Amino acid sequence: MFIAIQKAICIVLTAIAIFVGGVFRINDGTTVEEYETRVDSLEFFENTRETAIPQTSVYNTILTHLTGEKTDGKEKKAIVIGYDGCRLDMFTYIDGEHPSGITDFLDTGSKAYISYAGAVNYPQVNRQMTSTAPGWCSMLTGVWSVDHGVFFNYTPKLSCRKTLLTTAVEDGIIDSSAFYVSWNGHFGTPISTYTSEKKYIEKNGLNVNFLQADDDDGTEANVMADLARDDCSDFIFLTLEYTDHCGHSTGFTYNDERYIKAFYDAEAAGARILDAVLSRENFENEDWLIIMTTDHGGINLHHGFCSEMERMTYLICNKEVIVAE
Repeated sequence: MFIAIQKAICIVLTAIAIFVGGVFRINDGTTVEEYETRVDSLEFFENTRETAIPQTSVYNTILTHLTGEKTDGKEKKAIVIGYDGCRLDMFTYIDGEHPSGITDFLDTGSKAYISYAGAVNYPQVNRQMTSTAPGWCSMLTGVWSVDHGVFFNYTPKLSCRKTLLTTAVEDGIIDSSAFYVSWNGHFGTPISTYTSEKKYIEKNGLNVNFLQADDDDGTEANVMADLARDDCSDFIFLTLEYTDHCGHSTGFTYNDERYIKAFYDAEAAGARILDAVLSRENFENEDWLIIMTTDHGGINLHHGFCSEMERMTYLICNKEVIVAE
């Protein structure tokens, strides 16, 4: 009963926040038509904005891979490389001159899909705030806020909805997993999304590593140290904050030089991490699922609400994507 009441209250508050955000949203200096033109010019996507897939497909794809039949006895591995707060139209800045994890990944034969945050595709009014905690939690649990309970940032997740990082180890699907971040909202405070799950992991002695660094350099270093081990974590989930931090300080703005630089910084880190995976000494004996994605976009200094700039995301994968219903 308590959980049902909590859900009802959160749903009402979310609806109010989305409505207010939609009414008072200030444009970032470009029109929706200009944004759509830039996104539609990206010819490497397998789908369109109209046929965008839910970001919860990340969960389905990872679980299907990890539980699938082994090929030639190869060990199943998975990694998600997340660029937090990366607007989809920033992909038009990929120019061949700057290091690009996305370009390197597509060059391996991977496929790119337009996806969406917010529980329903644009232009329907979203049912979930396009905020960091709800977005990543939806990917890690395979369900939306109404089921995992994370309607806002700094909202503890419902204990009945564990992340795949935990359940895959607890159920014996894999031996180990790791979650590498720098943002406090994941498990850095008592009211962060996964603080309770982190305690559960520690209490039950599960081989799941939730590790927070001071910044993106620290996150990358933690990931690199893991990938350098012969027997690295079977499932790695990481978030880089370059674009999100810059967006909140100077603007999630397509034409802002600082946001463009943040995108290139994320891309350079993504390229280094991807290279570390592909150059592993044991790579030929491992079956890697690799995903690159984001939790939300942004507009002006914010995200969380109704605009297409906030809601369009991406999912790039080297395996078949299992689309969530």
